[in-house]
Amino acid sequence: MPVNQTHKMFPDAVHDEQSRQHFIRSLKVHIAEDIMPVNDCLYQKKIIPNFKKEKGRKPKNRKEVREALFKEPANKMWSAMLRTSQEMLYETVRPSIERQLPELILKGKRNFSGKLGSLKVNPSLKMPPYHTAVDIHSKPGAYHTEIVEKDDIAAGAEYDRTIHLYFMGQAGPNNDDMGRSSSEWLKKNFKSFKPRRILDMGCTIGHSTLPYVDAFPNAEIFAIDVAAPCIRYAHHRAEALKKRAHFSQQNAEKTNFDDGYFDLVVSHLMMHETSSKAIRNIYRECYRLLSKKGIMMHVDVVGQKDPYKKYFTEWNAHYNAEPYLGTIQDEDFQIITSDAGFCEDTFFEDNAVSYYSSRSDRGEGKGFGSYHLVGAKKK
Repeated sequence: MPVNQTHKMFPDAVHDEQSRQHFIRSLKVHIAEDIMPVNDCLYQKKIIPNFKKEKGRKPKNRKEVREALFKEPANKMWSAMLRTSQEMLYETVRPSIERQLPELILKGKRNFSGKLGSLKVNPSLKMPPYHTAVDIHSKPGAYHTEIVEKDDIAAGAEYDRTIHLYFMGQAGPNNDDMGRSSSEWLKKNFKSFKPRRILDMGCTIGHSTLPYVDAFPNAEIFAIDVAAPCIRYAHHRAEALKKRAHFSQQNAEKTNFDDGYFDLVVSHLMMHETSSKAIRNIYRECYRLLSKKGIMMHVDVVGQKDPYKKYFTEWNAHYNAEPYLGTIQDEDFQIITSDAGFCEDTFFEDNAVSYYSSRSDRGEGKGFGSYHLVGAKKK
């Protein structure tokens, strides 16, 4: 089976659906392990020598790398295969979700709603333009679009299956490697830190939220996202996993929580889905929300210095409907943090070792090596 059922809200798949999904996962593994390395060879043996011959230097930024590589037929083949596999991913999973959607909605409402945590949906919330301008990740309708009139959870349920396929199983059975890794890093580096209330921004279905329930059992956990179908599913999923968390539909740029309400504010892969202006608004909101000595920590695909390694974020920006994944590489988060009100000497930047890659009992999850994080402490 390409995806194991790890909780009672998890959407199932009949034999043929599983077979198709297993093929997509195998295809993605093949592209990543067997096809993508051709780019390394091209870059080292052709692109760099040609650049040095023509310009007396190596490529200096991700744009130069992309333009040079895209001239190569082998790179075009890899690029086409990767984009096609992404489209096939949703085309394969979506029908299985639509087939069982009425039953999933009913199951969530009857069995997994409000027994431990809570859910608040805001129908009047205006979607930010950076969220609606493109179909993020090449997913038709992105994550905010609702396909039924009431209590829709389709996008969330679809995400739960597709993210496992997209990560090729490396993020663990609950796709929670990032949340586990970052919360473990926090406990290791701030040993005396005991947050009372924690906020996860841009939580999607809560896969990175719930590890904080285990890491800080005495804390009250809150999570927000702009996408109603995801936030509804996140609530049902948490209840099915018997984790207490409070989910609400909100924009991280401006929330309805009181000043100083949280001791810890985190996000996981949210910043690169927002605009440069939004990032600064979110950082200011984090400062407002934090209590004295509270900590802000954001995990994202940043921190690479090598133009060639940055190229892969550039590829996603151009060919996988992630328009800000390229530009976020040029942001100076230390300056953004200071401009938001944090003192410069509290800024931190590090890599959190993958929870699953560092464990012998990791099972299927191999982890991703490490996750880059930035943050600060409010004085």
